[in-house]
Amino acid sequence: MPLIQVDLDRKLWQASGKEISAAIQRAQVQGLEIPPGDLFHVFRPHDEGEIIFDPTFGGVERQSLLIIRVVFVHEHPVVKHKYAFYDALVAELGALGIRSDDIMVCVTENTYEDWYAGFVN
Repeated sequence: MPLIQVDLDRKLWQASGKEISAAIQRAQVQGLEIPPGDLFHVFRPHDEGEIIFDPTFGGVERQSLLIIRVVFVHEHPVVKHKYAFYDALVAELGALGIRSDDIMVCVTENTYEDWYAGFVN
């Protein structure tokens, strides 16, 4: 049950928020092999100047920044799932016109006992 938290420009949220959520969900289903109904997204739109970043750090040419935090149980092999998720995410968001240079993903893993979602595993 991944928990997705997205920080993005308010204008991007207003123009494409639902489409971005759907794209992230498709990437999770494809890359992480989660069930399609495993959907928990939190969007935090920001006004201009509230997301501060280095536009050229690491040799990347950022024009804006879409920050995606993913929290899930430590069970996903790096190559099989995580990289597949990143590839699917960039492709899905790219189809919406979001440049790969403008995407930042941060994954945090924990264990089943770190979750409560209406039931205890």
